[in-house]
Amino acid sequence: MKFTTRKLVTIVGEAALESRLIRDVMALGAKGYTITDAHGTGPRNQRNGDLEGGNIKIEIVTDPETVDKIVEKLSTDYFPHYACSCWISDVEVLREDRY
Repeated sequence: MKFTTRKLVTIVGEAALESRLIRDVMALGAKGYTITDAHGTGPRNQRNGDLEGGNIKIEIVTDPETVDKIVEKLSTDYFPHYACSCWISDVEVLREDRY
């Protein structure tokens, strides 16, 4: 089997942002995503998932160019205003055309 390297973008943020985040990442070139409920705490101990609406984790497997667009959008439109974070990982995928 042949694996292809892609990037995994993981975004954790307020559940209230779900539809807006999905609209933006799809418009920026993502072909799909996975969303799960999330809870935890950060360095300021202010978000623990107990607040109304909780948190979500969005995972997007995509190419490096789309990652750059997503990170730029998060940096300008989300990070200054909302409780959210993002990290990028290298992943190996089968069926590269799906990502």
